[in-house]
Amino acid sequence: MLNLPRFTAAAVQASPVYLDAGATVDKAIALIGEAAGNGATLIVFPEVFLPGYPYWNWTMNPVQGSPWFERLYRSSVDIPGPEVDALRAAARQYGIVLVIGVNERGAHSLGVLYNTMLTIGTEGELLGVHRKLVPTWAEKLTWTGGDGSSLQVHRTPIGPLGVLACGENTNTLARFTLLAQGELVHASSYIALPVAPEDYDMADAIAVRTAAHSFEGKVFSVVACSTISPEIVDTIAGDDQEVRRMLARPRSALSGIFGPDGRPVTEPLIDDEGIVYAEIDLGKCIQPKQMHDITGHYNRFDVFQLHVDNRPRRPVTFATDPAPAAPGPDAKDIAELKALKDLKALKDLKEEI
Repeated sequence: MLNLPRFTAAAVQASPVYLDAGATVDKAIALIGEAAGNGATLIVFPEVFLPGYPYWNWTMNPVQGSPWFERLYRSSVDIPGPEVDALRAAARQYGIVLVIGVNERGAHSLGVLYNTMLTIGTEGELLGVHRKLVPTWAEKLTWTGGDGSSLQVHRTPIGPLGVLACGENTNTLARFTLLAQGELVHASSYIALPVAPEDYDMADAIAVRTAAHSFEGKVFSVVACSTISPEIVDTIAGDDQEVRRMLARPRSALSGIFGPDGRPVTEPLIDDEGIVYAEIDLGKCIQPKQMHDITGHYNRFDVFQLHVDNRPRRPVTFATDPAPAAPGPDAKDIAELKALKDLKALKDLKEEI
């Protein structure tokens, strides 16, 4: 019998201590302690929880928002760095798998920021640093895109775990890349988005994307979204009543846990701060695969092929850098070599006759 994990997952819906990474780490560690005390061994936090989301990109023009970009940069975190070390220590202390979003300062260039998701293991090891591949819409004013090297599924005590940030969960190929590596637990992090067009329901959008990935992949999904605190409203809106009204818009956040049938395992949390808990039994991923296994029998790999460039991208390479290892032959190369060998054998046979 397969020893498939059963565990409690927690999705944290909360706001950061806005633009204060140190204080937000303290809040995160307190929430980790609370969730672990309630039995959670997987705890997922919102997108860019440290130290918050650049809402000014949506409410100001780029010139007005530029000083705010600098403020965010100065408040962001380095990897490695003291804030990450504190989170690693908390994961180790409580023996939990932790997924949390941060604004990461790029080491190679002053001013570069990444929208990054950290995956930390039960021993405090940094398992993954996933940089959002494509910043969404107005986010391009703040973040640099990542590369394919972080599209990885991590082997953890709670099962094979993959992560994506917010709008990446709309990217079919990114999701398939994780599923094809054996993902059974999917963590996704979002931000409350009251600044979208008025006919856009963020709570529904999160639920639809989460349900779709769970149903298509027959996996469990844990989704965590931030909230809009009065502090964020005061910081971003000031005395602008129109912006204050916008930031108070309901149904801007949803957190929850969805099963391999695409349905919520328990009632999701909308807008309010809190923690959603649910029991996950990975054995429940088996039977649904008999109907649709898009990384197995329910696909045609002779018809469809996905190529992922998972090489880390650096801004510069030098002639003195070690040469990359020569790639081994792929299936097509092997087939061509076999065909040439068969052709030579046939030619030799004809000559003998």
